[in-house]
Amino acid sequence: MTAASAPLRVAIAGASGRMGRMLVEAVLGAADCTLAGALDRPNGPMLGQDAGAALGRATGVAVTADLAAGLAQAQVLIDFTRPEGTLAHLQVCRAHGVAAVIGTTGFTPAQKAEIGEHARHIGIVMAPNMSVGVNVVMKLLDQAARALSQGYDIEIVEAHHRHKVDAPSGTALQMGEVVAQALGRDLSQCAVYGREGVTGERDPSTIGFATVRGGDIVGDHTVLFAGIGERIEITHRSSSRVTYAQGSLRAARFLAGRAPGLYDMNDVLGLR
Repeated sequence: MTAASAPLRVAIAGASGRMGRMLVEAVLGAADCTLAGALDRPNGPMLGQDAGAALGRATGVAVTADLAAGLAQAQVLIDFTRPEGTLAHLQVCRAHGVAAVIGTTGFTPAQKAEIGEHARHIGIVMAPNMSVGVNVVMKLLDQAARALSQGYDIEIVEAHHRHKVDAPSGTALQMGEVVAQALGRDLSQCAVYGREGVTGERDPSTIGFATVRGGDIVGDHTVLFAGIGERIEITHRSSSRVTYAQGSLRAARFLAGRAPGLYDMNDVLGLR
């Protein structure tokens, strides 16, 4: 195999988790990618084991908590962990010239600024949802919000599994940002994240959020435009994390040879 056709060397963060295992499986199933590293926290259940053990596959790559060792052979890291872990990983990625695909959610504004600083030195694709379908929905929401800017109340309802630790989901918040921007509003000023008791009549300028957590729901998102006599619902439902994994690989391929910068899935999919 020539250097030009050599497979993309991908490392996976959180390799012991549900999403991590799905990402490992996706890399192993991609002819143009190879697993180059598998990272996990120091007390991770698979430390020292082959990254493909849970899949019944031998990869020759051991799960490690040593970030430098885990990234030494990688060209790109795919990270769906926690904000603090992702930021620690980016420090090492920057030092080693490794690009990064970030699907982690729950970052504070200061943490997002830190990611932006890293993106001056390495290529980063950051998106709260790597699903190709979800990112197409974002474009539909922009169009719908502009057309339905008068006389329609907007509510965003999301549901996820019982283990998700942040709410609303990063995808729901991104949907809110897309809608607010299309309407010329500031989401931080118009978002309503909960209602209880005597709330009074609904303020038509607000964008409401409702969160459901339970069972093994992978991820459901609905944006409701409720008018008088009709309502429009734009919904995306995920039945498998495979969509996130495949979208992440698409983002990783996009970063190959790309200049440093902070990109999103609009860039990856040509939807800009």
